[in-house]
Amino acid sequence: MGAELRRLRQASGLTSMEVAGRLLISQPKISHLENGRRAIKARDVRDLCGLYGVTDPQVVDSLMRMATESDRQGWWVACGEVPYAVYIGLEAAASSIHSYEPLVIPGLLQTPAYARAVIEETIPLATAQQIAVRHEVRLRRQARAHHPARPFRLWAVLDESALRRMVGGPTVMREQLEYLNHLGMQPHITVQVLPHEAGAHPGVSGQFSILRFPDSEAGTVYLERFTNDLYLEKRSDVQHYSVMYDHLQAKALNPENSRRFIAHAAQELLTATSLPCRR
Repeated sequence: MGAELRRLRQASGLTSMEVAGRLLISQPKISHLENGRRAIKARDVRDLCGLYGVTDPQVVDSLMRMATESDRQGWWVACGEVPYAVYIGLEAAASSIHSYEPLVIPGLLQTPAYARAVIEETIPLATAQQIAVRHEVRLRRQARAHHPARPFRLWAVLDESALRRMVGGPTVMREQLEYLNHLGMQPHITVQVLPHEAGAHPGVSGQFSILRFPDSEAGTVYLERFTNDLYLEKRSDVQHYSVMYDHLQAKALNPENSRRFIAHAAQELLTATSLPCRR
């Protein structure tokens, strides 16, 4: 919704400062509406469409319906303070997600034990309550990804390091790898492994996800950071990361070979945990 309002404003040739001046509102409000950090009311849509010269009643009605829906609170609000609430809202609305993860298994594909270990070990200052909330939210996020009637399309490219990093111990890690292969067999989920031997690649700069939405050409690139996540919505940025993702998919093992790779890594962990201890 915010991306569409930004596109309409730019098409009208107005800056956010000019829009704020004409509507007698603050410039930060315009920015917050366009980056999805503030609920958009139908009144705001009506005023903005009038200012931007949008006269097609179907377009205006569609945007106003979107505004009404965007004002509804998501289930995660009841969980309390969640630092990445903006992303959860985007994820809940997405029709497809293409994710690249260099270090850990993506949250939507984690087992409960692996998820808890990741949260506990990566947020050193978190309280027990904060860990419990994040764990609950992560598991609830998975419900739609695995819902048989209305799942979104999920494509994950994982660096081999994410498979080798020992999170939660050998048993937790082996169960996670076996679960990952199970999910990769689902028709709406694709998992590819980017082995170390593939060398340098466009993903060396870090994790990113590309979210696409139904009935919209707009997309959002999500860059997860420790204290301040980034959301990129310019068409040029989304296109740039889409090309990067195409290259990652081409360098990675195909889904069938990826399953073999993951199964072998899980078998290595099983063998390691079954060996007798020697003193």
